[in-house]
Amino acid sequence: MSSARKRLRDHGIRIGYLPTGKSNSISDVAGLTVGHCSVIHGEQLDSLGTDQTGSISVARTGVTIIVPHQGDLWNERPSAGFFMLNGSGVVFGSDWINEAGALEGPIALTNSHSVGDVASALIRVMVEQHPQVGGVEDSYLPVVAECDDSPLNDINAFHVKDEHVRQALHGASHIVSEGAVGAGTGMTCYGFKGGIGTASRVVTVNGTDYVLGVLVNTNHGQLHQLIVNGIPVGRVLAHEQKIAKNKEGSIVIVLATDAPMNQRQLERLARRACLGLAKTGAIAAHGSGDFAIAISVGRKVPRYSSEAEISLPEMHHDSLALFFEASVEATEEAILNSIFLADTVIGRGGHMAPALPVEHCIDIMKSFKPVDSADQLTTNPHN
Repeated sequence: MSSARKRLRDHGIRIGYLPTGKSNSISDVAGLTVGHCSVIHGEQLDSLGTDQTGSISVARTGVTIIVPHQGDLWNERPSAGFFMLNGSGVVFGSDWINEAGALEGPIALTNSHSVGDVASALIRVMVEQHPQVGGVEDSYLPVVAECDDSPLNDINAFHVKDEHVRQALHGASHIVSEGAVGAGTGMTCYGFKGGIGTASRVVTVNGTDYVLGVLVNTNHGQLHQLIVNGIPVGRVLAHEQKIAKNKEGSIVIVLATDAPMNQRQLERLARRACLGLAKTGAIAAHGSGDFAIAISVGRKVPRYSSEAEISLPEMHHDSLALFFEASVEATEEAILNSIFLADTVIGRGGHMAPALPVEHCIDIMKSFKPVDSADQLTTNPHN
């Protein structure tokens, strides 16, 4: 991320009404950390971004790890819920979330063809920490979510290795980098460079403050669809700029809260995140994978209990409305942060994902006046 590029709020653009957490990040949820490892090879490129030797496999990819809390994730499992808006993609391990309503390890994000390698690496790490896993105890099904970064990255070279997963894990911290980093290194969003974005909201219920944080990996949408804080900026940009149609990609949305929520409540929270996605212009295209994972570190499910019955805290359903609003707001802002912060990336074959022209985007927002017909702004984007 370039030091010249700033988050949405640093430009005076405020999404929604609820207050943000201290860092406006998913790491505002106490104990949660995020680690990235970017994998970038084949940097000896000419002015067009073409590999001069023809022998270098270009890598513009990586892995991002969300560690829910700093305790024993295997035995102190955050409650979890999952929602799929459109299924052109995969979240490895989501079946067990749906079945058990709990998460028993980190959440990993990477490219489509590296899901297996990242899952294997996470299993090895878990077995090193808990040698009884897969033997005396249950086997471990890690959660790994993917987006397709193949326009920029040589996805068939399987660049993400065990060592990169371990680097992301060991480097996980409360400071969350955004833009073209980690799993977001090779992602494209609304025709511009996308990647990792994050935001948070504080929800107050009966005098108690709770935090809801969101982290996204954005790789979806066409230029004409982009909406920034209610303004159809993309329609204007599509009229002015000749940007190639974006490959139908995906988005992964991870929500975390310290509010005690059960599986059903978290599923409902994950559904509302997709409303925030829609507010940025997304339509869940046929070839797009749109997934949301929600976890509660305020309601941990123990793996074992000496009692046949256990009692776990959970929010009353009547208290959920503000959390739904927070989910929509934070998701919308996290997505926009991902493109506001990402620099231009040139990848394999000279393919380029340009940075969003932020200042021009802001000028459009300031001067925008509604028009009667989309034809006044752009020709049919589907032709």
